[in-house]
Amino acid sequence: MRKSLLVVPALLSVALVAACSSSTGNESTSAAAPTTAASTAASAAPADAASSAAAATPASLTEKCGSTVDEIAAAATSEGGPNLIALPDGWANYAGILASFRDTYGLPAPVANPDASSADELTAITTLQGQPDKPDAIDVGPSFTQQAIDQGLVQPYETTNWSEIPDNLKDAAGNWVGAYYGIMSIGTNNTLVKDAPKTWADLKKPEYKGMVTLNGDPREAGAAFAGVVAAALANGGSYDDIMPGIQYFADLKASGNLQVIDVTEAALLSGDVPIALDWSYNFPGIEPKLKEAGFDFSTTIPSDGLYGSYYAQSVVSDAAHPCAAALWLEHITGDEGALGYLDGGAIPARYAALDAEGKITADMKANLPSADEIAKITFPTQAQIDAMKKQITDNWGPMVADK
Repeated sequence: MRKSLLVVPALLSVALVAACSSSTGNESTSAAAPTTAASTAASAAPADAASSAAAATPASLTEKCGSTVDEIAAAATSEGGPNLIALPDGWANYAGILASFRDTYGLPAPVANPDASSADELTAITTLQGQPDKPDAIDVGPSFTQQAIDQGLVQPYETTNWSEIPDNLKDAAGNWVGAYYGIMSIGTNNTLVKDAPKTWADLKKPEYKGMVTLNGDPREAGAAFAGVVAAALANGGSYDDIMPGIQYFADLKASGNLQVIDVTEAALLSGDVPIALDWSYNFPGIEPKLKEAGFDFSTTIPSDGLYGSYYAQSVVSDAAHPCAAALWLEHITGDEGALGYLDGGAIPARYAALDAEGKITADMKANLPSADEIAKITFPTQAQIDAMKKQITDNWGPMVADK
């Protein structure tokens, strides 16, 4: 499984844009230190004609597919596809977004292995090379973007709305765009848990023995990676040192509080996952189903370790349906896809532009984390993410997984 309040639109717009203000995993790599929430407001505002996306888009895909959405759609229709991967229906409202894409363009857009991890996505590109079902586009966590670039698995593509996307939610060379983001949160089945935990510190209490579940393995899954980072921030760590987060989960496992089970929709609906650590946008979609199953469910963003991040979308190198993949990126960053993310509780990259145009309703805003919480988000640099990934790769096995 994956993603209230009503505030003055201008204030929320600034806070949301600000949250995009650093360069992170699905993020740019220029800053030497994490940027603060306030520094991106200007970058999210529409740029002038000189910075139009059509001019900036690498010639290879522009010449092949066209420079307008209509041209890209026409080219995509002749290709079929796109082949997609790792997009669960309940993750950031991908069920709704996929439906709108298929209805709008009449393309099948099959999704292989919906519950795949980011690592699985990159593996699929290499193992399915030359086969008709190879992914045409991916959606990966920030700790996998540089790996995809270094291995030549993705190609540059800048959407036609590129100028409205904050700099820190896109790669400077066009290799990926972070179409949406959220905040690491604690989802609690209140029917099974007497007192819902509110902080990372709470999760260590004996009363939660065998109840706490991290969404995946941080060596493979972006959500789990983010959980370790958030726990590190709550326990004296930083973007330069997430060992406190790894130690936190080592302690949680040693105490018996941490259980090893996938946080899937089925596991939540069966009651096998009383407490889930996952993105804020992954719970709104399943809450109605949990209610039907007789469960009361709540989501809390822990105050002692707030961490937000995004997922990056790319066109795969040598894609069988490259224009269809480009059209998919146009759709998820365009108005229809962005509003679809909001329906699922995720924050779209173009939030500021959409809000300025009056396209975001009060109900959509009520589905998001608070403006104060969003304003506190900072993103680590690519160098910091790479260092975090190494710490997890080197230490998660001996300290947590193999214990």
